[in-house]
Amino acid sequence: MRNPPRRLRGQVLAIALLGALAAGQAGASGFQLREQSVRNLGASNAGSSVGADASHVSLNPAAMANITERTFKVDATVIDLNAEFAGGGSVLAGTPLATPLTGGNGGDPGDATVVPNVSVVLPVGEQLVLGASIGAPFGLKTEYAPGWVGRYRALTSDLKTVDLTLSAAYKASDRVSLGVGLVYERAEALLSKAVDFGAIACATSPAASSTIPNCHPASPFPFKPQRHDGSIAVTGDDTAFGFLLGAHFTPTDQLQVGLSYRSELKHSLEGSVDFDALNAPFIGLNPVTAARFADGPGGAELTTPAIFTASVSYGFTESLRVMADWQRTGWSSLESVEIRRADGTLIGEEPFAWRDTDLVSVGLEFDASEAFTLRGGIGRDESPTNDATRTPRLPDSDRMLYSVGLTWNVSPHVSIDAAYQRITIDDARINLQPDPAGGDFASLDGRYTGDADLIGVSMSYRF
Repeated sequence: MRNPPRRLRGQVLAIALLGALAAGQAGASGFQLREQSVRNLGASNAGSSVGADASHVSLNPAAMANITERTFKVDATVIDLNAEFAGGGSVLAGTPLATPLTGGNGGDPGDATVVPNVSVVLPVGEQLVLGASIGAPFGLKTEYAPGWVGRYRALTSDLKTVDLTLSAAYKASDRVSLGVGLVYERAEALLSKAVDFGAIACATSPAASSTIPNCHPASPFPFKPQRHDGSIAVTGDDTAFGFLLGAHFTPTDQLQVGLSYRSELKHSLEGSVDFDALNAPFIGLNPVTAARFADGPGGAELTTPAIFTASVSYGFTESLRVMADWQRTGWSSLESVEIRRADGTLIGEEPFAWRDTDLVSVGLEFDASEAFTLRGGIGRDESPTNDATRTPRLPDSDRMLYSVGLTWNVSPHVSIDAAYQRITIDDARINLQPDPAGGDFASLDGRYTGDADLIGVSMSYRF
């Protein structure tokens, strides 16, 4: 029981990759996280690539040149996603034997999760600044209640990425600086879903009667849909390298412009596929089905997208600044994904049809005193998903961001940032049809409603 056939392994790995790409995080659209800086969070990310914040190590390395003291910074943001599904589906949809799916709405799939980021910036002379950071730029976790109506599409989706970024900034003049960074990223994924072994058995076994199919309630065939559920769990991990490029300009004393580019990072996830068929002991009695649902290795390609950011900040007075951001995320790199066997043989492709997305945000920053700076912002963040391919693993849609924040300069060496962001998410449609050839006999149709709250706190120490 070590070599599942091509079709099933292709389906399993496609499920794994889809879950990894769509872990249901709420901090940004797709599976992106933008919580590297609590200061940026308070302005809905407006001005994220300008200013003098230690988080520039991983956002815009050129802006590190604005930092003149050795700085250590710790950021922590709690993301609390609230989502609710309303809808249903059927087994053997589109056939005379279609029966409604049983189960509830799965509950709230999102738990409050902490996203940390640690940065250190070290000026070396008057022109060179070095920096390092550790953070989580992608992923989070969703988990549905066992037995929910969409269990054949998703139960648990858990994606974790951790980046180590090493950056350098060169101050070419008083008004121009350039930066570069190296990114080392580790990705780990754990995905699971239920498997309707009863539907597979009755739909793929020769009919006992020419007039009564095996899946018909009146058929003497003992195995029926939704009566012998099992599960599949997929794990995988990998590491990859990428790079950052940045530039920072100060055309006038009032105007700052920042540009940054983060490259794609291509992962080759390698891991295992584990089936639980305890409620379907008949699976192991047939050599064909025993091999089909055997545990074994697998692999797939996962690409985290390229990100381009343009930021501006303009000071109307010495204490009042207006910021704006435009960020383009290259989700179209996930148009389709190749699924391969352990020996590299192509099994199939999983379509995503994701599109590139834009985040546009504006914000204000006001120095109320030497000790306190207040800020706020609003933004619109597009989703890469669409109604045709959206799944419960990523019930994502376009969203609005509303933020407030402040900085407290406790002393010349210590400052504390705090921020709150409210995210409202447009309703997301789910309309998935069965794929009997791939072992999936259930449809799922409905809508998600959701929102999220983010609270962040950070501390900077200059020495």
